Amino acid sequence: MKELQELILKYTLQNAILHSGKAEYKAVMGKIMAENPELRKRARELIDKVKKTVEEVNLLSIQEQRKKLEEIAPELLKKKKREEKKELEDLPNVHGEVRMRLAPSPSGPMHLGQSRMAILNDEYVKRYGGILFLRIEDTNPHNILPEAYDMIPEDLEWLGVKVHKTIIQSDRFEIYYIYARKLLEMGKAYITTVPAEEWRKLKNEGKPTNDRDLPPEEHLERWDKMLNGDYDDGEAVYVVKTDLNHPNPAIRDWAAFRIIKDAEHPRVGNKYIVYPLMNFSVAIDDYELRLTHVLRGKDHLNNTYRQMYIYNYFGWKKPVYIHYGWVTMKDTILKTSTIKQGIKEGRYRGWDDPRLGTLRALAKRGIRPEAIRQYWIDVGLKSVDIEFSWDNLYAYNREIVDPLAKRYFFVWNPKEIEIKGVDKLVAQAPYHPSEDMGYRTYEFHDPIKVWVVDDEWSIIPDGSLLRLKDLCNIVKKGNEGEYAGNDLSVIKKGAKIIHWCPHNGLDMKIIMPDGKIYGGFTEPLVEKSVGETVQFERFGFCRVYKENGKLVGYFGHR
Repeated sequence: MKELQELILKYTLQNAILHSGKAEYKAVMGKIMAENPELRKRARELIDKVKKTVEEVNLLSIQEQRKKLEEIAPELLKKKKREEKKELEDLPNVHGEVRMRLAPSPSGPMHLGQSRMAILNDEYVKRYGGILFLRIEDTNPHNILPEAYDMIPEDLEWLGVKVHKTIIQSDRFEIYYIYARKLLEMGKAYITTVPAEEWRKLKNEGKPTNDRDLPPEEHLERWDKMLNGDYDDGEAVYVVKTDLNHPNPAIRDWAAFRIIKDAEHPRVGNKYIVYPLMNFSVAIDDYELRLTHVLRGKDHLNNTYRQMYIYNYFGWKKPVYIHYGWVTMKDTILKTSTIKQGIKEGRYRGWDDPRLGTLRALAKRGIRPEAIRQYWIDVGLKSVDIEFSWDNLYAYNREIVDPLAKRYFFVWNPKEIEIKGVDKLVAQAPYHPSEDMGYRTYEFHDPIKVWVVDDEWSIIPDGSLLRLKDLCNIVKKGNEGEYAGNDLSVIKKGAKIIHWCPHNGLDMKIIMPDGKIYGGFTEPLVEKSVGETVQFERFGFCRVYKENGKLVGYFGHR
């Protein structure tokens, strides 16, 4: 029995030291079971012992934890060589200056999925030296949020991405028209007036439309009519010729320009009615910007094959294309049209609503850009599809914010209790368990009242000995607590530890990532941490704000 308790204690101390003085019983259980599989059959028995030991150890300062571990298991204090942070693999075929691009659509601010593209390009340009272009692809006037022209650069700046030059596609229509005319003259494109459904049907069957092989002069005339507004929407479409026998129907002749008369572009108004589609404008811009490397997801493979026809027709040198795997993000709202509608209907507070996957929402919750960067560097350019791990992102973020976050108490679903049997109490709680940040001090005089979590208080039997963390010991008597000294050894006797909040605590609500709201009280000193990420003990890391004169916390993670 003694040997088992020492085993539990040493692993609890080790876990606490590795996590800024706070052990977690599940992690300790996992360690014990992994290294002592014969104890698995005693798991139920061990849980209570481990939980009790964790409570006792977490009351010690990190210095006391180190001293105790050095006494019983000094070998666990030997610093293991920290696993080196992963680095991105080298880019292939680098010869001289590297030129890369970010290409978001201004349909809204940037979201977490887009941050991968931004960070990987930024990392490579910084590694090799070169130019990183921000190209805002705004050739779909139906899907533009005007504010996004400013929001996207702001998001990139927050991410720490250095953009050397910004290109906006709606400034470049005349350039696209020049290349469009050249392709028509070369006989590599055509204008079809065949209805869209019929055109698609013929293409899927590998058959040409009746106007595909008309002389270039005829198609140039039709092109001028498109530009002059002689056709209505859908009556004529500019198509790039490929191979009608290509085994993949998606690569066969593809639309490159369409007529849009019913939308006013937020930047160029009604100046243009013939809009380039993505594959055409992207191919032209990638060449014009002399890109050396293009990073894109595997879902763009067909687009790469389509764009190669443009390069081949003009005899241009191709950039190196690297296609990384798809990342699925379960239960994460990224689609801008969904978010726009939700904001319009009042379901979301804005683009930074904590339920969303926008970078603004993550920043609101205290997720640091360095954590996002390290996550994508670790994922790298893998070609396999993966599922995004919020746990991993939170682990990176915890490593960054834990040494900086002050500790406070937050009491949700609060219940008022009075402490009897003492005229004065002084609470002195450290701002941090291991960093030298000083203490938060509160002085109480009779009548001494504090807030506790009702859900926690209500299940404790009357007559139980409790420890109000960093304040005193009490015996529960109904809705009161009888003062029982301040001896920490009561924890070894089984006293439960609960947290509390001064009776003059401030109203606060904490908004969770799923939209749930916890209302309660927090310490008055939290006001000094507005705008910072703090850790509410036994609750989690939150970023603190003041909204309409009230304290609001946005939950990050535990």
